[in-house]
Amino acid sequence: MQAAFAFGKTGLTVALPDGPRYSVVEGRSAGALADASAAIDAALDHPIGSKPLVELAAGKRTAAISVCDITRPAPNNLTLPPLLQRLHAAGIPVDGITILIATGLHRCATDEEIQSIVGPEIAARYRVVNHDARALDEHRSLGKTVNGTPVYIDRRFLDAELHITLGFIEPHWMLGFSGGRKLIAPGLAAQQTIKVLHSPRFMREPLANEGFVERNPLHAELLEVVRMARHDFLLDVALTQQREICGVFAGSPEQAHAAGVDFVRSSTRTLVPQFFDAAIVSAAGHPLDLTFYQSLKGFHSAHHIVKPGGRILLLCECAEGIGSPEFAAMLRSYAGPQQFLNQIASAPVVIDQWQLEKIALAGLRNEMFLYTPGVLPEQIGELGKHCFTDVNQAVTAFFDGQPTGASIALIPEGPYAFAEVAE
Repeated sequence: MQAAFAFGKTGLTVALPDGPRYSVVEGRSAGALADASAAIDAALDHPIGSKPLVELAAGKRTAAISVCDITRPAPNNLTLPPLLQRLHAAGIPVDGITILIATGLHRCATDEEIQSIVGPEIAARYRVVNHDARALDEHRSLGKTVNGTPVYIDRRFLDAELHITLGFIEPHWMLGFSGGRKLIAPGLAAQQTIKVLHSPRFMREPLANEGFVERNPLHAELLEVVRMARHDFLLDVALTQQREICGVFAGSPEQAHAAGVDFVRSSTRTLVPQFFDAAIVSAAGHPLDLTFYQSLKGFHSAHHIVKPGGRILLLCECAEGIGSPEFAAMLRSYAGPQQFLNQIASAPVVIDQWQLEKIALAGLRNEMFLYTPGVLPEQIGELGKHCFTDVNQAVTAFFDGQPTGASIALIPEGPYAFAEVAE
């Protein structure tokens, strides 16, 4: 049979052998809003737990807006203009507004990408700047959280009188759900903060996982961080699988985000009757599979519904290669899940080790196969033993030794499928 998966910008059709029992596990979402622009206007003027944005901005001369970087398909072309209009209506001038690309520890956006992120007209008219987590002098210390996390946030955000985030909410592999607080930390935090938030202390917490915010210690820590940074207002949306807006949430950062999380959880969760023997999953295509680092999140989409010992084949283009130099160096020397977990347990945190740590934890349970035309097997250490740059070879290796009639989950848009086994 033939199966289609999101892959790069064009997609990928994979030929699968007869014999196994295939089940397509697709993401769910609410239906697209009939008039998204009207919904955004209504959310900004009648927000959750907050004054309308125009009233909140009244009397202020400066505002900072944190937006997602190129790895996230946030619909800023729809959400940013009406937000800016209200800031201007309140008296904040164009030169009083700073739009920050919340890169976290991702690379800076190029000029072309900035135009894509905010739109060419806004890019030409407003101050749009990249956050750089490695430049400590561009951040200000706000002290430490109760748990001891040092808090350094981009000073250009802090220096504004009004602090706004603009994003979208989807299941997140360790924070429960994205959006809201994530646009400040890690989005605008220095690496000294990000390293602690992504240390084994949080990564090995069972509830620091997809779909959990209640009792999620990482979620709680981020809420404390952004309170210290004074998060004033957010505008988050929920998206359909076609990236259309299906929900709009604005207002108090904690209350509006919580409402968005409830909506996304109820509209996206898919229950499967039992664990699968194995799975083939994509990293959801462009822009999520630009790098190997980002693509690995697709593995977690299948990890929750594949039985212990089962195989998972991840399909990811990786047009920009592996990711950061630090992550590339770790991968080259990666000797296996348990070895890596032992190695970093008490060592100083290295940039991007958390992604490999999550994969190592998952690797203790499931065997990982890869089709990655943008990454060579010799670049990724022990993971390279099941890594292929030819899709037919990857499929052949994945099915070799599978039992007759094995149940195989096919997940065409990995990270966008929030699937769990019914209890």
